[in-house]
Amino acid sequence: MHPDEFRRIGHELIDWLADYRAGIAERPVWSRVEPGVVRGQLPAEAPEQPESFAALREDLERVIMPGLSHWQHPRFFGFFPSNAALASVLGDLVSSGLGQLGLNWQASPALTELEEQMTVWMRQLVGLSEVWRGAIQDTASTATLVALICARERLTSHGATRGGLQAEELPLTVYCSGQSHSSVEKAALLAGFGRANLRPIGTDADHALRPDLLAAAIAADLEAGRRPCVVVATTGSTATTGLDPIEPIAELCRQHGMWLHVDAAMAGSAMILPECRWMWQGIEAADSLVLNPHKWLGVVFDCSLFYVRDADHLVQVLSTNPSYLQTSADGTVTNYRDWGIPLGRRFRALKLWFLLRLEGAEALRARLRRDLENAQWLAAQVDAAPGWVRLNPVHLQTVCLRHEPTGLSADEIDRHTLDWVARINASGAAFLTPAVLDGHWMGRVSIGAETTTREDVEHLWAAMRAEAEG
Repeated sequence: MHPDEFRRIGHELIDWLADYRAGIAERPVWSRVEPGVVRGQLPAEAPEQPESFAALREDLERVIMPGLSHWQHPRFFGFFPSNAALASVLGDLVSSGLGQLGLNWQASPALTELEEQMTVWMRQLVGLSEVWRGAIQDTASTATLVALICARERLTSHGATRGGLQAEELPLTVYCSGQSHSSVEKAALLAGFGRANLRPIGTDADHALRPDLLAAAIAADLEAGRRPCVVVATTGSTATTGLDPIEPIAELCRQHGMWLHVDAAMAGSAMILPECRWMWQGIEAADSLVLNPHKWLGVVFDCSLFYVRDADHLVQVLSTNPSYLQTSADGTVTNYRDWGIPLGRRFRALKLWFLLRLEGAEALRARLRRDLENAQWLAAQVDAAPGWVRLNPVHLQTVCLRHEPTGLSADEIDRHTLDWVARINASGAAFLTPAVLDGHWMGRVSIGAETTTREDVEHLWAAMRAEAEG
């Protein structure tokens, strides 16, 4: 494609995307196509000759759009906010258009140095001290895997350079909340710990990890001849946004020489608000942490910030130095290939840079405060409505609830919950996700789409009452 053709089509495509965002509220929130429908409309083989952009655009509308679920819709209340602010979209476009590949500093000095500075800006915005150094990973799943590998290597004095875990005399154990994200279990498996050595710890009435149960599990493993290695604490768990108490967990880690990793993937964005930082009190005693600007903050997916206190240890664990990547700048610059699993990296920092510069931290704080207020409003409505039960403390933007008609058994309430949630989702008027909490289904409302207003939350509450009570 010639640059002139790119310019013409690009202008048309930007207009198309702008129209999509401007009219997104008129679309059903969730795709209702049946499995296989999208693929069934695609040719069985790739075209041999070029096609026109007009034909491609027609298929975008005809084939692709019906199969999209609209995460940027103002009435999207499912999973977690995954905002793609248009300011950040522009940065992502520039990243793709420039086509940079960060194999080392020399391969693209600007890629490396902008990433360094963006991790500093975000460190400052969330109130972390200067001891932390960061890198941009793709997702929190990768960051957690890297953290567990670092923990494993510290406890084994870099055992991977010898016989690996197979050479260890005693099995290493991993501890996490029973409310932890599934990526913690996957990371433990991929890092070689084994499912038998993963310890989900019970939680309290607020769905936070209980330090007394953690201490008991550590003591039991020591008694059984195992080596406690790492705790993954969560600030803002996925199902309920539960807040594990970092300070007592960190003290247990200190006593036993364990690594402490903090998963603040969604809630980490809230730390740009000084009034929210109590939620991870004690964070400075952790060894690593992850937060995802590609969730609530508004950066286009994927952009996950991984911070460590001991960057030298991280680099020693993950570094590779083949001759074809060695340069005269080594030793004086950051080579991010040594900070994660992939060798190459995209210019992800651009989309964070664009967001922060074009919107500013003040506007981001105002938007997050709006979402927190909307969550408090919904929580108050649930508390006041007969037959409705709120199931979590609403410290952040997620409200967990259940409608419990009198006379129904627990199993019948489960079926009732799944039914009224399914009816709302099928209507296209809003979307929320059910989840299991303490063995029973609940409705889970995650507020935080970029364009969600109080009117949208009021609309959802009216729809929930109509479907559940009708």
